[in-house]
Amino acid sequence: MTATAPPVPPLDDKPDGQGGDERLLRVSPLRALLGRPELGAVVGALAVFLFFSVVADSFLRASSFGTVLYAASTIGIMAVPVALLMIGGEFDLSAGVMVTSSALVSSMFSYQMTANVWVGVGVSLLVTLALGAFNGVMLTRTKLPSFIITLGTFLMLTGLNLGLTKLISGTVSTKTIADMEGFPSARKLFASQLTLGDVELKVTILWWAALVALATWILLRTRFGNWIFAVGGNAEAARAVGVPVTRTRIGLYMGVAFCAWVAGQHLLFSFDVVQSGEGVGNELIYIIAAVIGGCLITGGYGSAIGSAVGAFIFGMTSKGIVYAEWNPDWFKFFLGAMLLLATLLNAWVRKRAEATR
Repeated sequence: MTATAPPVPPLDDKPDGQGGDERLLRVSPLRALLGRPELGAVVGALAVFLFFSVVADSFLRASSFGTVLYAASTIGIMAVPVALLMIGGEFDLSAGVMVTSSALVSSMFSYQMTANVWVGVGVSLLVTLALGAFNGVMLTRTKLPSFIITLGTFLMLTGLNLGLTKLISGTVSTKTIADMEGFPSARKLFASQLTLGDVELKVTILWWAALVALATWILLRTRFGNWIFAVGGNAEAARAVGVPVTRTRIGLYMGVAFCAWVAGQHLLFSFDVVQSGEGVGNELIYIIAAVIGGCLITGGYGSAIGSAVGAFIFGMTSKGIVYAEWNPDWFKFFLGAMLLLATLLNAWVRKRAEATR
């Protein structure tokens, strides 16, 4: 007489920690919280908020809140695609001057061709997307580091911005296009503001929120989001399992270009004219916001929400120093200190999250 083995319970009937499918294991809220890339940035944001609430009396005013959000949004619009690019394991050092380039193309094309400003805006979109595609194609074809590729693009755009503006306009700034057809409607889309009680909210805040929501949905709910994490984690392994690494990288660079176009149009329609030398150095601020928000330099880890929190920290710091009536020269010191502290905190959070898995 033979004995039969007891039936093996299905995977989802096994107690936690006894060999079941790890995707079906219940995760405690604390463990899930520790696994979030933006946790360190949120803690840092609370610390910065409390600090300036104490040292600057005007920091907590409703009008100040709108100013802080505006400062954060001008960085946050670009920090979102830069964060996605960093999750994909790449950098873009041309992002800052690309914003200025998009504004210059819109302004000069509209003025020189005496066309409706929307024609210039459309041409600028095509040109800026082409610049993003150029970065992506050069990266994938040459196999050079993104640092070198985008540094070259940065230098070329810096020279083109200044050289072409002087050649066409005769000065380092563009001519005003405020009296051209289509300007009021374009300003409404890119540079208007809403008033809610005592708070004035710039339209860039809405652009920023929409981009954060879109990027978060892409990362967490789409196949392309999975590709981004896979490429940033290990590009060769991702390619081996069928991930289109080349298309993913080009798409990420074009995402940076699109947001540079949005930021550039805001710059143009806020001030009517554009200074050709603007934007240099802003690419580092975008990267700092993404790193503070939890993105790893090595790729494969981060979130769009984290980049938004990093940009908000930037806005609070830049305006908090002004409200505290301190010397603005201290801003870079605080920004650097915040970068180091946030990076250390993010590293600690990530180690804790990995230890609890």
